[in-house]
Amino acid sequence: MKLSSRPAAGPAKHPLISRHPAQVSTLWRVFTVNTLVFGTAVFVLIVSPATISDPTTFTEVAVVAVGLLVTLAVDLVLLAVVLAPLRKLAALMADIDPMRPGQRALAGNWASSETIAVAQALNTMLDRIETERRESAHRALAAQESERLRIARELHDEVGQTLTAVALRAERAVGELPAQAPALREIVDTVHRSLDDVRRIARELRPEALDDLGLVDALISLCLRMERQGAVLVLRELAGGLPPLSSEVELVIYRVAQEALTNALRHSGASQVRVALGPAAEGIALTIADNGRGLPRPMPAETSGLAGMRERAILIGAALEIVSSPDGGVEVHLRVASKEAGEDAPEMRQTTP
Repeated sequence: MKLSSRPAAGPAKHPLISRHPAQVSTLWRVFTVNTLVFGTAVFVLIVSPATISDPTTFTEVAVVAVGLLVTLAVDLVLLAVVLAPLRKLAALMADIDPMRPGQRALAGNWASSETIAVAQALNTMLDRIETERRESAHRALAAQESERLRIARELHDEVGQTLTAVALRAERAVGELPAQAPALREIVDTVHRSLDDVRRIARELRPEALDDLGLVDALISLCLRMERQGAVLVLRELAGGLPPLSSEVELVIYRVAQEALTNALRHSGASQVRVALGPAAEGIALTIADNGRGLPRPMPAETSGLAGMRERAILIGAALEIVSSPDGGVEVHLRVASKEAGEDAPEMRQTTP
């Protein structure tokens, strides 16, 4: 019995678990072992020259005791072999990580029918859990993107227009009230800075460049914006000619890059960050690597940002790996398989107003 990271075929059928017609239950395996052990012990007693006198001597008691201990030891070893698949299956169940979907139990023909049944039930349960988690994550992230879009539009249409009107009115007042010109210019500058902040927040909430220009141009815009916000050099290695991506995959790649860059800018103390996107073996790979101080040791529990990246990766069936070097620096790797990146993937934007 061992654990496989290959995705299961479905909730109703698991080819990873093969049941041989000759497999018997654990009950009969235990009964067979005990029969062999005690039968052998009886046979040895029959053919051996040992006798039990009355009264029993110390030597006879010692021989019987040693024979009993040997019989029990052999029985214990054989039972451990018979029950080993169940112990291994229990250990595998404890090692299953919900953040690494696709793990399944494998059972060979030597496993008992009970072990096969438990492994089958475990795999079926994992199928249901992963399906429900993927669907609930899709609904939650779609609702989140919808709310982000609504807030971004309100910031742009309501707050942005109001601030623009205030700035224009203050600029006109500068000519009408020369005595108040310095104070009014300060108000105008403050309003313009606030307007820039509103526009920046709106862009972070909903990347317009991703909708209008595509993934690569959106990542270029993101890198340039991050460079302006902090004293960090962002090196871009963004390959063109990527295979067609579904809108959901593009959005997940963008959000993972955004979260990784934000973490590097705010927490790592890095002076340089590398953002690479391009074809990889059987898919597409995104890498964000910084030269900062790295993650603390021992590794802390994942923050909401890291957990959010993993949830998004699970949503599109991608593999997310976060590596922190002892010498400093953090690397975030997102790998999307070709079958998940194509147009057959579910569309999140269709649920976004």
